[in-house]
Amino acid sequence: MGHESHPEFVTLHALRIKGFAPVPTLAEIAALPAGDVESYLTAFEQHGHVQYRENRGLWQLTPDGREMHAERLADEVAAARAAERLAEHYQPFLGFNDEFKQLCTDWQLRDGQPNDHTDGEYDRSVLARLDALHRRANPVVGSMAEVLARLAPYSPRLDGVVRRVVAGETNLVTGVMCGSYHDVWMELHEDLILTQGIDRSAEGSF
Repeated sequence: MGHESHPEFVTLHALRIKGFAPVPTLAEIAALPAGDVESYLTAFEQHGHVQYRENRGLWQLTPDGREMHAERLADEVAAARAAERLAEHYQPFLGFNDEFKQLCTDWQLRDGQPNDHTDGEYDRSVLARLDALHRRANPVVGSMAEVLARLAPYSPRLDGVVRRVVAGETNLVTGVMCGSYHDVWMELHEDLILTQGIDRSAEGSF
C-alpha cells in the first residue's frame, strides 16, 4: 500500500472533490466512519475552513479551506512523489475514460435520439460493454493505491456499483448524485486531476 494520508486530510480532500456534499457522501468517498467525518468537519468549521449549508444539509470549503487544502495536498504529493508515480497509471486510465464517455453517450442516446430504454437488446449490449470495460479498468484503478493509499476505495466502490447495474439497477449507469458508476468514475478522475495538478480544460478530458 502507498503513502498513508491522515484521515482528517482525506475528509477535507473528499469535500474538495465533491464541492458540496452531506456527511454520508463524504464518508463513502473517504472510507471513514460518518461520525469521524462529522467530527473533522466540525473542527474545520471552527477554524473557518468549511461551512455548513443547513438549509440543504451540505458542507463546502471556504476560500481559506481551499487554500489550506491546496497546501496540504502539495505536501502530500511531494512526500509520496505522487505526480510522477501516478503518471504510469493515469495514461491507461485516460484511454478507459474515453471509452467510458462514449459508453455513457450510447446509454443515453440511440440513433441520435434520447434512449427510452424500450429496446432491451440494445441496452443489454451497452451494459455488457460497461461490464467488460470495468473488468479491464479496475486493475489499473486498484493499482493506484500503491502510490496513495487514499485511492484504494475507488476500486471496490466501482466494483460494487457495476455488480448492482448488472443485477438490474440500471439507473446506476449514468444517474447523477446517486452513487452511480458515472458518479464514482468522475470522483476518481477529479481526484487524479487534483493530485497531479492537471488543468482539465488544457487536457481536454471531461
